Amino acid sequence: MKLILGSGSPRRKELLAQLGIVPDAILPPDIDEDPRKGELPRPYAARLAREKAAAVAAGPDDIVLCADTTVALGRRILGKPRDAGEAAAFLMALGGRRHEVITAVAVRRGDRVWTRESVSAVKMKRLSDVELNAYLAGGDWQGKAGAYAIQGAAGAFIPWISGSFTGIVGLPLAETAALLQAAGYPIWRQG
Repeated sequence: MKLILGSGSPRRKELLAQLGIVPDAILPPDIDEDPRKGELPRPYAARLAREKAAAVAAGPDDIVLCADTTVALGRRILGKPRDAGEAAAFLMALGGRRHEVITAVAVRRGDRVWTRESVSAVKMKRLSDVELNAYLAGGDWQGKAGAYAIQGAAGAFIPWISGSFTGIVGLPLAETAALLQAAGYPIWRQG
């Protein structure tokens, strides 16, 4: 049995390491991540996690772990910004408001798939022009849903969360551990 992490995210690999888990392979799938017309954030994240898990080539006893993190402002999905202008627009929209960070996790072994979603509430302060421009210049917004990573410089903009910190980072450890155990992966092995 091999554990395959279907994600190129260094953050997900680091979070798994907190559980003492090192994947046997890292195979990020290439799927279309565009939301469907009218698709809401939570079903969108769940669909992407399932589609990623289905797209990873694996043996019948291998366990595939995939996740998708989505930032939702109401019904609006804030994905990975295309450029600094879109990142600025996302950060301005999030400023002074609560939003949700949804991380859906899918674990596949053979034909069986286990899924869970972690939904956390996050409040971001309003950013001054100086804060916004310095953050954008630093480039930490690139490749991040909603244009920020709570574990990076943007952590200074987040005065309040309710939910799973690891879920906001990109892999909710409580849910992930439960799914891996359900699929037969020995998380708490001795020695």
